[in-house]
Amino acid sequence: MIKAIEYRYIDREKSWLCFNARVLQEAADPTVPLLDRLRFLGIFSNNLDEFFRVRFAAIRRLSLAGETGEKILGGITAQQLLKDITEIVIKQQSESLRILNIIEKELEKEGVFIINEKEITKDQENYIHDFFIQKVSPALVTIILNDLAEFPLLKDTSGYLAVKLVMKPDSETETSSFLRFKKTIKDIRYAVIEIPKTVNRFVVLPSNGEKQYIILLDDVIRYNLSSIFNIFDYESISAHMIKITRDAQLEIDSDISKSFAEKISESVRDRRIGEPVRFIYDQSIDKDTLKFFLEKMNIDATDSIIPGGRYHNRRDYMDFPNLGRYDLLYQPKTPLPVDGLGLEGSILQKINEKDYLVNAPYQSFAYLIKFLREAALDPKVVSIKITLYRLAKNSQIISSLINAAKNGKKVTVQIELQARFDEASNISYAEQMQTEGINLIFGVKGLKVHSKICVIERVEDKKVKRYGFISTGNFNESTAKVYTDVTLFTSHQQILKDADKVFDFFEVNYRVHRYKHLIISPHYTRNKFYKLIDREIMYALSGKETYIKLKMNSLSDSRMIDKLYDASRAGVKIQLIIRGICCLIPGIKGMSENIEAISIVDNFLEHSRVFIFGNHGKPEVYISSADFMTRNIDARVEVTCPIYDENIKLELIESFDVGWKGNVKARFHSEKLDNKYRVRDENERVFRAQIETYNYYRNQLEVTAEHL
Repeated sequence: MIKAIEYRYIDREKSWLCFNARVLQEAADPTVPLLDRLRFLGIFSNNLDEFFRVRFAAIRRLSLAGETGEKILGGITAQQLLKDITEIVIKQQSESLRILNIIEKELEKEGVFIINEKEITKDQENYIHDFFIQKVSPALVTIILNDLAEFPLLKDTSGYLAVKLVMKPDSETETSSFLRFKKTIKDIRYAVIEIPKTVNRFVVLPSNGEKQYIILLDDVIRYNLSSIFNIFDYESISAHMIKITRDAQLEIDSDISKSFAEKISESVRDRRIGEPVRFIYDQSIDKDTLKFFLEKMNIDATDSIIPGGRYHNRRDYMDFPNLGRYDLLYQPKTPLPVDGLGLEGSILQKINEKDYLVNAPYQSFAYLIKFLREAALDPKVVSIKITLYRLAKNSQIISSLINAAKNGKKVTVQIELQARFDEASNISYAEQMQTEGINLIFGVKGLKVHSKICVIERVEDKKVKRYGFISTGNFNESTAKVYTDVTLFTSHQQILKDADKVFDFFEVNYRVHRYKHLIISPHYTRNKFYKLIDREIMYALSGKETYIKLKMNSLSDSRMIDKLYDASRAGVKIQLIIRGICCLIPGIKGMSENIEAISIVDNFLEHSRVFIFGNHGKPEVYISSADFMTRNIDARVEVTCPIYDENIKLELIESFDVGWKGNVKARFHSEKLDNKYRVRDENERVFRAQIETYNYYRNQLEVTAEHL
């Protein structure tokens, strides 16, 4: 527990682990459908993998460099923080295993059985044997390790079976005492099998009546070990899962003869040989086998060595087969239309008349695709400019942009090649677009481009008019189904003129532009928000109506936190909905007693950033691509957009308030890091924020229909 008297901030890494514990709470929640509980276990594991590859690795580099990092890490040394993190993770891993066991037992009550290789029935033997021969065996990579001059590189995105073969003694007669002694020493050989990614991790077996069976690919391989190693004369064989996580930091080559894309490509390839930062093993593995692998991989006490269960890479549970059991899943809700903004007819014509807001996934992401497709075909549209950060696997956004280029539009795409873990995908898309004649911009030196903006130019009455959209989230139709994000469609010429200046900055980034409406990182965001908070402080000190309502993913910038503390001391009422990291400590007398902070973790991932300032009864509302993190404020290109339309402004305030009232999936941020749920009053009805947000938009449509 962090004592507020000693520290003003919660440690960032521990706060992040606290967020992942909230994900684990969803996996443990008996009110969550069983197959969705498995999905949350997968999300928890995937989150943890990325945490070790990025944050843990960064702290480890500090530790190895001999830097204490006390100032950076909030009063704790890098070495101590590594130990603390490892202890927390071991407890969380143990809890995740306990939860998985409970879920599997509950699934059995529903007629769904996850079996291992020792539970295979006679009826299943032939199916598994044929499946192994046809699908698994051709994809296997198996390496005998004992006599190798160099240990093979184990990839940090793969799971492996560490195999131990105890060989039978030689049969020839040995007479000397030395040879008799030699026979008492077991001949042991070790091997490693990479679990193939080209085969689904969960193998669905033929059902038996109403009973459904699944076996993990790991156990299919275990069941067929004798087939894999049939050329060896062994007396026993065992296989235990291991997993390595590597430092994912990209080292960018400074060679000026190479293009930026080439440098990123090489860095991504080099990432696979990054330093190990975490080694997870099946805790039932033989000690000598574990020792062999640790020594060969040069993993020592400075690395995070974590005992685990029989199966790792539990992120695969995000793709657990539904088995047609939709009764064990959240019932999907059809995305709602936006009042007045149809998918039939011209979307540009509608935007010309007024601004519109799309709140996905409650409302349809298809409006973004429709906007780009219409722009691609409209003879009056002459150019399209867009920023891209993370894209869907088969991106309709890319297809629309290529279509526009083929129709003679000038298409400019700023694509961020350093979007972590999406670098290879973005490079592939960049090559595809370049082939089609699209003008590509690869960002700004030293800054990631994280803004979410699009501007098109259309010739109307011999003049150029701009249309566009500004969003809080990625232009990714896959994640838009589960990430909550808001997108403003507008033809506000001054806003779009500012957005166009952002693209000018991408092209000529030594020139810093002035913006009349948009707030742009890294140049203006910090000072602008300081002024907005200071204005609320002034109103509070004058006894006037004042409040601040902020919704974002993470709040970790110490100076921004200090400014919110100042506002709290002045009497400003502050409500924070922070999904992930929250380094601010709310509710501390004399520092933050006027601040409340909650996190909502539910079926959708809360991703939108909305900032509301009371302004003495005339609220100002902003949407943004930026969180209140130092990197977003000072080291990235981010765009924050004011909302001028009074109806949209009211909509965002009301939807924030709907989220704030949540009493089912809301947890309090606190210095205890205990993820305490908000408790309902005795007579208070169940109010689940995400369900009520959907109902809010549905009710709006019904009210409009009644007035027609």
